[in-house]
Amino acid sequence: MAEIIESDVITGVKFANLKIWGDERGRFLETFRKEWFPERSWEIIQTNFSYSQADVLRGLHYHLRQVDYWFALQGTIRVALVDLRRSSPTRGASQILEIGEDNPVGVFIPIGIAHGFVALTDAALTYLVDNYYDGDDELGVAWNDPALGLTWGISNPILSPRDLQNPPLKDIPPHQLPD
Repeated sequence: MAEIIESDVITGVKFANLKIWGDERGRFLETFRKEWFPERSWEIIQTNFSYSQADVLRGLHYHLRQVDYWFALQGTIRVALVDLRRSSPTRGASQILEIGEDNPVGVFIPIGIAHGFVALTDAALTYLVDNYYDGDDELGVAWNDPALGLTWGISNPILSPRDLQNPPLKDIPPHQLPD
């Protein structure tokens, strides 16, 4: 069974430290159980998968109506989280952690937490969500906004055209920020 730990930086973010069972045949680990996150009544509606080459940065994205749960299947990624919720006691707090093959951790990302990652190696990420994809709920903030206090450890990442367009936090209208 996984050990579930709440972030000591951002309220509501949780990490599932996963247990690996292995022998000469390989490894096994349980990556998700709904009961690990009982404080929210949610149902997995969609499962997504992304493959990223080293130095790809995806994000920062946030949702007003969707919870994410991430698990890196292969490689290593550096995850960045920022609390954008206006009513949160940890509003503005940011956190960075590395997850992947050598650190099997699932990351529960509540509504209103900006999230992104940079692939430190070629990496595969699966993420479970509680809503179908809705482009109107896929909002973004600039990955390199100094107001966010993130240290990515990379100076020239590979970004999508859409992520290059993400505005700094100060330019996001209040109605597009989570409560």
